[in-house]
Amino acid sequence: MTRLTFIKLGGSLITDKTQPYVPRLDKLAELCQEISGVKASAPPGLGLILGHGSGSFGHTAARQYGTRQGVTDAQGWHGFAEVHFQAALLNHYVMEALNAASIPALAFPPSASVIARDGQVSVWEIEPLRRALANGILPVIYGDVAFDEVRGGTILSTEVLFQHLARQFQPGRILLAGLEPGVWTDFPLRTRLVEDIDPGLFAKLRAGVSGAVGADVTGGMESKVEQMLNLVKSVPGLEVVIFSAQEPGNLARALKGERLGTRIVGG
Repeated sequence: MTRLTFIKLGGSLITDKTQPYVPRLDKLAELCQEISGVKASAPPGLGLILGHGSGSFGHTAARQYGTRQGVTDAQGWHGFAEVHFQAALLNHYVMEALNAASIPALAFPPSASVIARDGQVSVWEIEPLRRALANGILPVIYGDVAFDEVRGGTILSTEVLFQHLARQFQPGRILLAGLEPGVWTDFPLRTRLVEDIDPGLFAKLRAGVSGAVGADVTGGMESKVEQMLNLVKSVPGLEVVIFSAQEPGNLARALKGERLGTRIVGG
């Protein structure tokens, strides 16, 4: 098998993050068709792991209950279950779109297999995921709740899940597809887009990078960039690309290796 590529379909891309519980079904269908087209034309052995955010589904419920910070009482556990329900509902739409695009795929809900420790993956049995890959089945993960040894319960973003999986699978690329065309140095003005970020440059840009559009309990762009910088330092040769897949064809172009958006490298 060739070196793996991880793809994340951002919550802002596949839902309307300004309105609770509204999926963008046409966009989901388009993105899955692009993945299908690339897989059909790629050399044998193309390895992909797909992740997606929770957008206006999980994030809306999570903000209401404060789930990411921790769960300590009956109301919090009610919210924990509600966040999972909404995240799984969005995942159902994603799986429907993959099925319609004739992509064999299996969902791996983190809530069923991951134990966290203070907001990070502690235990994850990934052998079933390995076997899916080995048999040509697309593994699908997503931002979800998880039981946490310190917080009781929490939420693990797709980026946190990717961090753990990347250390296990050593992918060559991680493609983070959202609405923004890359990382802005002056968000929310959006006049200066940065093409490449390494650890030294990020320290200078940090103040202008922060922010997110719509409901987001997992930290927005600044957190995303910081997480990915930590990852590229620990996985040799890894490249992370943050780009917009709003324009039809952009996801396929990125999968084929065309330069888009902002590239994050270890320096």
